[in-house]
Amino acid sequence: MVEPQQPSTAPAEQGRERTIDLARVVGIVAVVLGHWFVVAVTQVEGGLDGINVLGRLEWTHALTWVFQVMPLFFFVGGYANATSFERHRAAGGDVLAWIVRRYRRLLWPASVLLAVVVVVFVGASALGVDAQRAGTGAWLATVPLWFLAVYLCAVALAPVTLAAHRRAGLAVPIGLAALVAVTDAVRIQLDDPPWAILTYVLGWLAIHQLGYAWFDGRLPPNARVGVPLAVVGFTTTLALTIAGPYPLSMVQVPGGELQNTDPPTLALLAFAVGQVGIVLSLRGRIERWLAEERRWSLVSRAQSVVLTLFLWHMTAALVIAVAAYGTGGLPVVPVDSGRWLVLRVPWLAACALVLVVLVKVLGPLERATTAHPTGRRTDGRAASAGSVAGALATVGGMFGIAIAGSGAHGPLGLPTGPVAAFFTGILVLAAVHRRDSISA
Repeated sequence: MVEPQQPSTAPAEQGRERTIDLARVVGIVAVVLGHWFVVAVTQVEGGLDGINVLGRLEWTHALTWVFQVMPLFFFVGGYANATSFERHRAAGGDVLAWIVRRYRRLLWPASVLLAVVVVVFVGASALGVDAQRAGTGAWLATVPLWFLAVYLCAVALAPVTLAAHRRAGLAVPIGLAALVAVTDAVRIQLDDPPWAILTYVLGWLAIHQLGYAWFDGRLPPNARVGVPLAVVGFTTTLALTIAGPYPLSMVQVPGGELQNTDPPTLALLAFAVGQVGIVLSLRGRIERWLAEERRWSLVSRAQSVVLTLFLWHMTAALVIAVAAYGTGGLPVVPVDSGRWLVLRVPWLAACALVLVVLVKVLGPLERATTAHPTGRRTDGRAASAGSVAGALATVGGMFGIAIAGSGAHGPLGLPTGPVAAFFTGILVLAAVHRRDSISA
């Protein structure tokens, strides 16, 4: 077994791995641009509609290798969660208090999004807007929640997966990848058995575990380790997609029989290894580049609102779809035309402008979650039970919302039960947080 090492530190800020923050910001920008690019407004009888061009333009599938960065988030998330948890435990904190603190950081911005979506849907329905169209808009605005729901599972399981990492190291993600490979084989033969949904957690956890290996030195951040990982990861991905049974696209394609992210496949895990190799190879250069304070200040400000950027970027696209296409400001043209490609430029620019405004207004709400951390310990059985119940309710509610699909789902636009579960969980966690803050 490799002897664990102490995690490296940034050159200009002791204890801060600035590469993590840059990876988050760059990754979010890639996700946002990728989603905006593949969304196209079309003309249908009775009005406008939207499509995902990945289902129409096969050449766009190769572009997903640039814009699919969710594995990167789970990788750097593993490093960040290990760092945070170890510091919390060293300060005398307990497991549940750490989970509540991490959940609060992620759930408060999400609760604002859901509340706004519900209010807008109810208002639109009262004004006579078609329920199906309004429901589709509500679904599109909440699409980013699927990632957050899975990541919250990784956070809740971090104390257990960290313990497994200490005992077995890289054998854990290798074992998880093997389970994903077996599940893939069964899925291909038996047409998606119900239990295959487990790979939603197993696949992303495998990548999250690699972040632990970076943290304790089992995967040192240098070119000697990173370059071979990148070569092996991307070469394997090519073999699995070009010669193997997996699709080339690294994101979900409408109508595709086998998807690389729904749930994560062995091909996506190989792709993740390639991304991990790139980060480890470039880490030294990135840290030196970010030692310049103006650059670091810009990255630091951006990463403080990175969740707001992610959660609201599809809302920005909805606003422009209605405002620009609905009024004729942007013409509806065939997606397989050169004119459509040219018109992507003003479309992307307009979406970016709206998102900047949304982040300006809502970003302070995200920053507020880091300004007032929870206490170090969860005091008493009632608070412990409340922490568990609140976490389960929020994650369960979020999953229910994420998998509901497009269209109207009752008077709130989104599934009523999951919405109620989510906000009940939020209230319970808020009560636990308030009690712990007072007793801290």
